[in-house]
Amino acid sequence: MTDVAVPRAGSTAAVRPRSASGARQAALAAGLLAAVGLLALVALLSVAVGAKSIPLGTVLDALFDQDPTNNDHLIIRSLRVPRTFVGLLVGAALGAGGTLMQGLTRNPLADPGILGINAGAALFVVIGITWFHLGSLLGYVWFAFAGAAVASTVVYALGSLGREGATPVKLALAGAALTVMLGSITRAVLLTEVTTLDQFRFWAVGSLAGRSGEIALHVAPFVAVGLVMAITCGPMMNCLALGDDVARSLGQRVALSRAFGAAAIVLLCGAATAAAGPIAFVGLAIPHVARVITGPDYRWIIPYSIVLAPMLLLGSDVIGRVVARPGEVQVGIVTAIIGAPVFIGLVRRRKMAEL
Repeated sequence: MTDVAVPRAGSTAAVRPRSASGARQAALAAGLLAAVGLLALVALLSVAVGAKSIPLGTVLDALFDQDPTNNDHLIIRSLRVPRTFVGLLVGAALGAGGTLMQGLTRNPLADPGILGINAGAALFVVIGITWFHLGSLLGYVWFAFAGAAVASTVVYALGSLGREGATPVKLALAGAALTVMLGSITRAVLLTEVTTLDQFRFWAVGSLAGRSGEIALHVAPFVAVGLVMAITCGPMMNCLALGDDVARSLGQRVALSRAFGAAAIVLLCGAATAAAGPIAFVGLAIPHVARVITGPDYRWIIPYSIVLAPMLLLGSDVIGRVVARPGEVQVGIVTAIIGAPVFIGLVRRRKMAEL
């Protein structure tokens, strides 16, 4: 009989894979901490840079020792700090929501538009302006969030019809169909209501300008709950990535898992769209950037996306304030301009890796 060498439990051969895995986890944790530190610097830059030049020392004084009679301090505390806080919330929500969308639908091009979230929010904002005479961003928030939630629920209900349940293809098709229908209704209303169009276009472009601390407080609970749900989805997403049959064989309740993930998406992307309007690209490309760093493990992709997305959003907002002084370019435009070449590069790199 042929002897087969079996590594003992304490041997180097048995320990090496576990050690390599531990080193990989430690490296990812260190990278995430470094990303958090970089995000803090970008947030400080967002507070410090604006249409009016304010020395960094004055910015720090406004943050830690406010003088209510100082105009520069008032600008920092009443305008830039709330704007930065909203940017952090919206960015984190879009990053996590985009990652969950791409994982649940198995569609690498998924973003808040694919489940009808942007279209539902836009229609409800138009309804609020036209029939309820809304005139403030705070009023838009609740209508936009309600529209996003209703549209996402309808998409999931349509995608769940049939014996197979909510498959990725059915969700994508239902989302595309509902988006077209809601978009048509929205445009029909806007064509007949000029006043509504004038108000709506400032929200629809996607912006952090004028977002108050009150708006941040209204959406923060939804974002916080959604982020907790997203982080707990990591192991579940790893199972679903193997396919429904394999996930079931591993004890995963596929339908319940998808419903849980869809609820997190509604909370995250609904709140983000309500607070800042439909902002393109962030939820689409950031998950791909995170995958380049972490690999296919959603337990790391989701936290990295939560940190990297607000970094991109706030950085784009700062650029928009600088390039058009004393005015500004809205952040939704800047993210598209910056992000499109990066995303094309990621796609090309992925194709080259597959050859």
